[in-house]
Amino acid sequence: MSLNFDKMDLPPRPKLFDFNGVSMTHFFTQNWENVQNFQARPDDILIATYPKAGTTWVSQILDMLYFGQTCPGRLTTLPIYERVPFLEMAIPNLLTGKDQADELPTTPRLIKTHFPVQFVPKAFWEQNCRIVYVARNAKDNMVSYYHFDCMNQGQPEAGDWNSFFQRFMDGNMVFGPWYDHVNGWWKKKQTYSNIHYMFYEDMIEDTGREIDKLCAFIGLSPSAEEKERVTIGVQFDNMKKNKMANYSTLPIMDFKVSPFMRKGKVGDWKNYFTVAQNEQFDADYKKKMKDPTLQLRCVI
Repeated sequence: MSLNFDKMDLPPRPKLFDFNGVSMTHFFTQNWENVQNFQARPDDILIATYPKAGTTWVSQILDMLYFGQTCPGRLTTLPIYERVPFLEMAIPNLLTGKDQADELPTTPRLIKTHFPVQFVPKAFWEQNCRIVYVARNAKDNMVSYYHFDCMNQGQPEAGDWNSFFQRFMDGNMVFGPWYDHVNGWWKKKQTYSNIHYMFYEDMIEDTGREIDKLCAFIGLSPSAEEKERVTIGVQFDNMKKNKMANYSTLPIMDFKVSPFMRKGKVGDWKNYFTVAQNEQFDADYKKKMKDPTLQLRCVI
């Protein structure tokens, strides 16, 4: 199984539209019925995040934990988007994410999604699949999403920073408002015990500690040597240089504009938010983030 981009013509930038109350583009809705009918297996692991919140990071961690020793060649020959397919992706003339997931030869199958919780195919819940959710603080998530939209031809035009800032606050983003996404998954965690809810900032602060928590959740007990190998392999600078993890093999990503993996820092938002924007954002955040049990850090 492989995605062939050799003959791929870059599609025009998609337009946002309302889809069941969530802003989406046709790349993630045109295979809707097939995606919703996806046949999950009990041992599948779904990696769920809002875009640019640590998806690739956790995907690489899980792939290395499960297959780094038994199938080491896949880490050096298969890009991350083939090892961990994007379930809802459907770009014309390419294998859909759903088909990729169906054809995965691994056990477990690692599958990623950016769906808000209400869009997740019902089979994942019915099969009691384990789900790893990663949340990133809204300010850094916004900055990362901005650069991503600038360089990814498969995303709507980013526009300038000021207009993007307002659009993010208004929730007019692919996969909907950040607020609804992190809150929706947090609420689901209270009734569905097989969700491991992680925070990007915790991973930055102590990657090894968070890998230990992740291993406890999925039931793996790597040796000290194996854990160290994974921890080193998923350091930001190492992943940024790794062509099988950094998306540099995907023509739709324009690295002349920005790398897919840019900084991987907490607090980079301070280089973009004006004082007025920060005050505006904080006031809006207080209105929308009312659950005191969900706390995200903008600095560490």
